Amino acid sequence: MATITSNVQVEALPPALDSTSEPPSIFDGTTRLYISYMCPYAQRVWIARNCKGLQEKIKLVAIDLPNRPDWYKEKVYPPNKVPALEHNNEVIGESLDLIKYLDTNFEGPALLPNDPAKKEFAEELLSYAGEFSSGVIGSIKGGTYVGAPFDYLEAALSKFSNGPFFLGDFSLVDIAYAPFVERYQPLLLDVKKYDITTGRPKLASWIEELNKIDGYTQTKVISPAELVANIKKKFLGF
Repeated sequence: MATITSNVQVEALPPALDSTSEPPSIFDGTTRLYISYMCPYAQRVWIARNCKGLQEKIKLVAIDLPNRPDWYKEKVYPPNKVPALEHNNEVIGESLDLIKYLDTNFEGPALLPNDPAKKEFAEELLSYAGEFSSGVIGSIKGGTYVGAPFDYLEAALSKFSNGPFFLGDFSLVDIAYAPFVERYQPLLLDVKKYDITTGRPKLASWIEELNKIDGYTQTKVISPAELVANIKKKFLGF
């Protein structure tokens, strides 16, 4: 696997399209990634696109989810959510499927290793990603110990010693978790006064190294305060 650190081109981000916006020229041969700047699932695919160096090949189309245009559901993606990828005259969705799709179907640095043991561990971690997210939110809402999901990450980060990431080198696994840790770290400091890195040196190092990767940091366009406010409103009722 290639090492991915920097030299990702800086791009001007498009304004989010809302209910008053005209649709793009759908199925005109352009490959488009439909995202929301607030959405962690869309951020996964955006990171993968950047780290593959596909800014010129895959055009970003931002959607204003609270005021999304009718044409998005009618003409682009009937499930009416992001992310979605318009490619080869079809539109596909689901973030974990899409990051694998980008890695398999487009040129650029490989984001999964060939090593069978690492591939197997990658699938295990990708399968846990939904449980991780629901576990954090559930523990906050239920008033239970919030550390268990992060204990899992700390243990996972200890499996391979050839680098600071889940599989040693940066991979799709890191991409899958990055947007959620980006949100839960400030959220837990805010609502629980809980620091997820205390007693978890591997996780602390992972976050530090992650923030050296341009393909990721260029997707961090929403402030931590805004991310926290959005989660509190959407999931916690305050």
